[in-house]
Amino acid sequence: MQKIFRYLLSFFFIVAGIWHFVDPSFYYELIPDYLPYPQTLNVLSGFLEVLFGFGILFSTVRKWAATGILLLLIAFIPSHIFFLQIGSCLENGLCVAPWVAWVRLLIIHPLFLLWAWYVGFGLKRKS
Repeated sequence: MQKIFRYLLSFFFIVAGIWHFVDPSFYYELIPDYLPYPQTLNVLSGFLEVLFGFGILFSTVRKWAATGILLLLIAFIPSHIFFLQIGSCLENGLCVAPWVAWVRLLIIHPLFLLWAWYVGFGLKRKS
């Protein structure tokens, strides 16, 4: 079960990171207006997601990668709040009911934080 959680987390972050390069315009609208250089932030977050996603697979850097994922997830919280502030609907894309955005922020996002912590720090080391 430990490996399944690790591989799923790795897969999720690698795919999510690659998506920043496949469809960057989707992410630009999620970056709050008060943050400068949205293109740079998008590239940086995509690169880090891929890097940390691969890092989770290797026991020698797993704690560092998990810490990186935890910090990224915390850094993404303003984006989730911004999404709620703009009515949970992007002009050229994602549009959900406000309750879905709240569930994402208050339930799903903390579960991702727990998942990353569990993979990086909560598992007995069996590589």
